Amino acid sequence: MGSERVNLPPGFVFSPTDEELILHFLYPKAFLLPCHPNIIPDFDLSLFHPFQLSGKAFSCGNQFYFFCKYKKRRVTESGYWKEIGVTESVVSAEGKKVGIKKYLVFKSGEAPHGTETSWAMQEYHLCSSGFNIQGSPKPDHKSKWVLCRVYEKKMDSEDDDDDDDDEGGSTELSWMDEMYMSTLDDEEEEEEEISFPN
Repeated sequence: MGSERVNLPPGFVFSPTDEELILHFLYPKAFLLPCHPNIIPDFDLSLFHPFQLSGKAFSCGNQFYFFCKYKKRRVTESGYWKEIGVTESVVSAEGKKVGIKKYLVFKSGEAPHGTETSWAMQEYHLCSSGFNIQGSPKPDHKSKWVLCRVYEKKMDSEDDDDDDDDEGGSTELSWMDEMYMSTLDDEEEEEEEISFPN
């Protein structure tokens, strides 16, 4: 399931916060509730190498989203996902802990001697204590769904550092910023052309 097959309104950009991923997507999945929009697919993580996610996971930019059943060992045919030991709490606007986010990297080869790649994953888990709502449906404990966000990290290199030094560490401007800057340059040039007698 690729993003091109999803009927989204014009101008739609999928850029959810951690809280939104937990409350609007993972929570309905775990509690067997309808999810709107139902755009994130589920599949077996062990069947795919990260670069094979295109066209299967829901993608936006360089990020891929999908549901999968939690497994302690996340092994694929060509490698494995390894936790790096970083876990963050996901807290709602009301200050309740609603989930946790684990960080993983993909290593090619056999564990534990794999070679780290540029692929990373954030794995979202529900925190059941944040959903003590009377009358709410029971979660689907058998499935133990998690929501995954996979992306390829940009590898730092010496060449990139040299480029930054040459450009003074500048960032790319939008066309609106460029227009504004050009009007400022024109005004400065006009001021320089005006000469006053001594």
